[in-house]
Amino acid sequence: MNILHSIRSLDPRLGGPVEVLRQTAIAHAHLGHVSEVACLDAPEDAWIAEQPFAVHALGPGKGTYGFAPAFEPWLAEHHARFDMVVVHGLWQYHGLATWRELSNTGTPYVVFPHGMLDPWFKRSHPLKHVKKWLYWNWSERKLLRDAAAVLFTTEEERLLARTTFWRYRVREQVVGAGIAAPPPDSDGCQRASFLSRFPHLAGTRNVIFLGRIHPKKGCDLLVQAFATVAKGDPDLHLVMAGPDSDGWSDELRRLASSLGVAERITWTGMLMDDCKWGALRNAEVFALPSHQENFGIAVAEALACGVPVLISQRVNIWREVVEDGAGMAEDDTVEGTATLLRQWCAHDVPARKRMGDAATECFGRRFSIDPTSQRLAELFETINHRTENAVGVSA
Repeated sequence: MNILHSIRSLDPRLGGPVEVLRQTAIAHAHLGHVSEVACLDAPEDAWIAEQPFAVHALGPGKGTYGFAPAFEPWLAEHHARFDMVVVHGLWQYHGLATWRELSNTGTPYVVFPHGMLDPWFKRSHPLKHVKKWLYWNWSERKLLRDAAAVLFTTEEERLLARTTFWRYRVREQVVGAGIAAPPPDSDGCQRASFLSRFPHLAGTRNVIFLGRIHPKKGCDLLVQAFATVAKGDPDLHLVMAGPDSDGWSDELRRLASSLGVAERITWTGMLMDDCKWGALRNAEVFALPSHQENFGIAVAEALACGVPVLISQRVNIWREVVEDGAGMAEDDTVEGTATLLRQWCAHDVPARKRMGDAATECFGRRFSIDPTSQRLAELFETINHRTENAVGVSA
């Protein structure tokens, strides 16, 4: 199959949707499918040339919505050569453009909301939600209504999406999600790469957060919870790894200072490649007290490295993690996060090792990219054949 992915941006700092697209396209290439991407980035953006597939950068998109005049004409000219179009994310111009160009053609499209229909956004940003109501009636409702399928990574995400907007009529499909296994580190080069940048962490017991420094991720909860637990464990150190596009880390650093733990928290910025994998492999446990997470790429990455995870019950894969004994889950509150850290610290070394082994098994069983990408390709083929037959009958 020839597959086109439509997305606002391929900037790796945007996290989950970009990584899901990238890993899915690579996995599909191994299955013999060809993937291309149409995005609203500028052609000169640094990350465009780094991609392992053809990218049509049709921006730069204007403003947060990303309007790019070249996008629709390009799609009108080229959509017929694709067997499937995949829209990643909502609330931006690439979705509206895809719907306008494809809704009355023989080219099917599906939508990956990537958690953007979760009611958390409605509760936490009520003013923004009013704006989204306007977009919902104008474009997003129609985009989802006419999609051949709306794809969810978990059953929890699917059920939550039903509660956010009225006149919600979609063809739902839970497809799961997965990532590629990290490169092996038999010689310790990945850990050495990380420690060469942060040598003061050698010999410490690391709790790691890996992701965007963003209020949705519960970073403030983690800093406060760490402060309550760190007093009783002088070897424990918190690593906050990830990009900060909104400048929130300055406020978090002040919070850490006021709580007396500034010297026990390391802010690394965004980590890539060996340094990122080394940071995970150097960690004792991973923590993500997120307020909303439809999947959690970083959770799966930690599990793949054999690192147990401490997550909130707003991370939609928490039930699978707990069931497999690969981690623990609590409320997305300071007390819930502190409870997780205390429970982890109470484990002896053999118990931690058992949970690490369970993390590796959990990843292989549930979150590996290979079975996920195979199921997704089979779904695309089914939809494509169904569309072809429908077009043939109508002709």
